[in-house]
Amino acid sequence: MLNKQQHTKLIILIDPDKYNPMLVQLANKSKVSYIFVGGSGLKKNNFEKIIKSIKSITKIPVIIFPGDESQVSKHADAILILSLLSGRNVEYLIGKHIKAANKIKASKLHTIPTGYILVEGASKSTTQKITKTKPLVNTKEIISTAIAGELLGKQLIYLEAGSGAKRILSTKIIKEVKKNVIIPVVVGGGIDSESKVKEILKAKPDYIVVGNALERDISLLQKINHLL
Repeated sequence: MLNKQQHTKLIILIDPDKYNPMLVQLANKSKVSYIFVGGSGLKKNNFEKIIKSIKSITKIPVIIFPGDESQVSKHADAILILSLLSGRNVEYLIGKHIKAANKIKASKLHTIPTGYILVEGASKSTTQKITKTKPLVNTKEIISTAIAGELLGKQLIYLEAGSGAKRILSTKIIKEVKKNVIIPVVVGGGIDSESKVKEILKAKPDYIVVGNALERDISLLQKINHLL
């Protein structure tokens, strides 16, 4: 579903606890290729309801970005099967997947095996806290981890600086990962301004993901739209 791109495409990430229908309506008028839905430690029991609401107002494909094994809905178009390759916590390499396996299979969702790599973003992310893992810092290790993910059969490499990261991924890291794997590369974390989008676009990832920033300033979507 997510393929290699000649030009970087935009994905927006919606946290069900902070859902704003106006953002989806604006996405309909913007260059948004996919909508990711999910979050770590959701407090509201409304995941299914939010998926249905989004699907009712857009034809943009909705893909679940699961924060845990409970975030599954047959009403979505697909689900990322995330393996936290940057960490060594077996729960996030295979444990959570086992817990969700039957539910995902029964849902008949299109699955996208994803190598999820947390990279140091100058702040302790929610992902880091929940998974009790450390982000990668060394460029060579990041590249080797991405290659390992591809060799394991992942269909996507997701480079994540962490939700609300103070520092975005360097263009050097993105370029090196892209050069060493043939599967699509997605970049997210800390992308909260036009200048940061411009910087990341220099590295030409296949997709960029913007989430938290749009919760604070919905108009950023229009600004990003002009850069793509």
